[in-house]
This record gives sequence, structure tokens and C-alpha cells, in this order.
Amino acid sequence: MAEQRSSLLKMYRLLIVTLFLPHEMTSSVLTVNGRAENYILDTQRGVQESLECAVQNHTRDEELLWYREDRRVDLKSGNKINTSSVCVSSINETDNGINFTCKLQRDQMVSVSVVLNVIFPPLLSGNNFQTVEESNDAKLVCNVKSNPQAQMLWYKDNRVLTLEKDHHQIYQASESFQLSITKVKKSDNGTYSCVANSSLKTETLDFHLVVKDKTVAVPIEPIIAACVVVFLTLGFGLLARRKRIMKLCMKERDPPRGTAL
Repeated sequence: MAEQRSSLLKMYRLLIVTLFLPHEMTSSVLTVNGRAENYILDTQRGVQESLECAVQNHTRDEELLWYREDRRVDLKSGNKINTSSVCVSSINETDNGINFTCKLQRDQMVSVSVVLNVIFPPLLSGNNFQTVEESNDAKLVCNVKSNPQAQMLWYKDNRVLTLEKDHHQIYQASESFQLSITKVKKSDNGTYSCVANSSLKTETLDFHLVVKDKTVAVPIEPIIAACVVVFLTLGFGLLARRKRIMKLCMKERDPPRGTAL
């Protein structure tokens, strides 16, 4: 009797587990360009890349989704079921590092991502003409984009710049190469070149620095004070002369006095 109850209890538990199992388990696998794992796609500027996502091991038609970073890509109705392609055209340096992801619509945990690795030579830009007075500070900023990353150098008048302590400072960030000159001198006048050397190409951007004579500062406050003194002196002088002139005029207007005979 106890064995029958135990057997019935096991069957009951097996029935409950069966009822609560998902009716459909996701066994489908996605591939992008034949690869089932996330990967990096090396490419170049100006080319076009096609990414084809396909469902493997599917037992029914599956809808696919494409994302560029976090934004969903609009797909045509005939480009969604079981296979789906996106075309990335006119690739440029701004596409470097962009992530494309194909997902299974029914279970978006099933996905494959592709990151674009755009190879391009150095691109340089910056304000290449500056005028600064003696004893002031100057900063030359060379904006640089390159993949792979370029080796950077500063030249002055076609020679590698000799850095002077407490006079030259160089700062380098991922997309910026700066030269700061503290208290510029006449000898700092000249052409500075930002040179980017990569395995693809060497690029140069010239910066022209013109050092002017220091402007002699005009003492404004003493001049204003002197003007005030001169103005007051003239004012008091005119006032004194006005009183004398009025006295003379009054004397001339007085009739002569005498006794008539």
C-alpha cells in the first residue's frame, strides 16, 4: 500500500513538472557572416560591408532584429524571417567602434554582435596661425584621429623640437596633441610642425607662431588724475579772469562825476 502511494506521488510530481515546463525551448542559434560568436570586423574608409544574420537549428520561422548601438534598424518585410542583412556603406572614421547586433525577436538573449574596426591614416586639424605678445603664454593644439594610433612628435623649423624645462610642456590625449609654451620669447617665433607617424602613413600639420613686441602698458589712472587737475586748474583760472573782466567793464560803464558850473 505504501509503495503504491509513493509511486502515485512520483507520477503526480512528474505530471506537475511536465505541465509547468515551457511549451517551447529556444534551441536556435544565430550566426553573422557564418560566425556564431561576437567578433571584430576589420574594415577601411570608403568601403561597403554587408552583415548577414541567419538562424540555425530552427524548427519554425523566426523573426530577426538588427540594432546599431542601442537604436533598432528598420528592416523591410522580406528581410526579417530566418535570414536578415544590413549594409553599411561609405564607411568612415566616425564608424570606428560602432556595434551592430542581430537578435532573435522571440528571445532577444540570443544574439550576435559585430564591432567595426575602421582602419585609417592620421587625420590632423587645428588653428595653424597664432600671434602672441612676448611674455604671454601660447598653446598649439593639434587634433588627431588615427587607427592604428599614431606616434606623435613636435618639430620647429624642420627640426625635432628641443624641449626646455619650465618653458615647453607636451600633453597627449586620445585625439589631441598639445604644445604649451610658457612666457614666449622672440626666439620662439617660427613654424611648428605636428607630425603623426602611423604604419599606414605619415601626416604633418604646420603651425605658424608669430611673437610680437610686448605692448607698453599706458597708465590710465595717472592720466585721468592729471586730466582732472588740468581741468580744475583751467576752470579756476577762467573763473578768476571772468571776475576781473567784469570789474573792468563795470568801471568803464560808470559816468564821470563832477560839479557843474
